[in-house]
Amino acid sequence: MSDVQHPAPVNAGQVAIGLGALGVAVVLAVGAWQLPASTGYSGVGPNVLPWVMCVAMAVCGALLLWQALHGGWRDVEAPSGAERGDWRALAWVASGVIANAALITTIGFVLSCTLCYALAVRGLRLSEGRAGGGARTTFVDVVTGVLISAPVFWVFTKVLAVNLPGISASGWI
Repeated sequence: MSDVQHPAPVNAGQVAIGLGALGVAVVLAVGAWQLPASTGYSGVGPNVLPWVMCVAMAVCGALLLWQALHGGWRDVEAPSGAERGDWRALAWVASGVIANAALITTIGFVLSCTLCYALAVRGLRLSEGRAGGGARTTFVDVVTGVLISAPVFWVFTKVLAVNLPGISASGWI
């Protein structure tokens, strides 16, 4: 009997995810390359964060690919979801994202993000096999969406001076 060990089979899905992460890093690098390198205050220009994200994504992709080619990913938990995709749940989440993109300039950042949140949370509940939610749950989701999106809107517009679409002339919402 020989003591020769055979390499573990390579999981093509894991390799594809590692290569996909490296591909995203390349796309980020192309985008970062096109940004001006002129420095703002504190010597930091607008291309610094995209380059940081590019490098982080490349490191993650390289590590995922290395692990996929050397025995597969370590310490991966068994998936908790269903055997097949839940198209109804996906439709709720996708409709939230599409509604946000379509309505953000019409109804403003806060309301469009609130709508996106409420629709996506309903879809995520459905994906777990729970009820989507009645009137009370929908109300709580809408209030939670406002409590998340309003401070984000305020920080971006008032602190960071980033123009986001609002619904009032004052710019506070």
